[in-house]
Amino acid sequence: VQLVESGGGLVQPGGSLRLSCAASGFAFDYYVIGWFRQAPGKEREGVSYISSSTGTGRTYYSDFVEGRFTISRDNSKNMVYLQMNSLKHEDTAVYYCAAGRVASLRTFAYDFWGQGTQVTVSS
Repeated sequence: VQLVESGGGLVQPGGSLRLSCAASGFAFDYYVIGWFRQAPGKEREGVSYISSSTGTGRTYYSDFVEGRFTISRDNSKNMVYLQMNSLKHEDTAVYYCAAGRVASLRTFAYDFWGQGTQVTVSS
C-alpha cells in the first residue's frame, strides 16, 4: 500500500496550490480519501474527504477551508487532488492524504497514510 503526496511548496497569501495524492496497492475505488494537515506544535486535523467511488462520491470540508479548497478524485488514475485557493498564513502545515473505509475527518478512521507534503504560505 502506498500513498504519495506531491504539489506542496511556498506560496504567497492569496495564492493557490494543487496537491496530488497517488494511491497504489489497495482497492482505491472502495476507499474514502481524506486530506489532513498538521502544523508545528498542533494536532493533525481533518481538511476534507471524498467518499468512495462505489458510494456517493460525496465531498466534505472543514469550516476553515470551506469555499476555498476543492477535493476531487480520478479513479482511472488512482489519484486524488486538493485544489487550494485563497491561501492564508494559517494554512501552513504538512498536508497528508489518507485512505479509509468510513467517511469521516477523524484520523482514527483511516487505515493508510502518506508521508506528507509541506505547504508554506508566506510573503
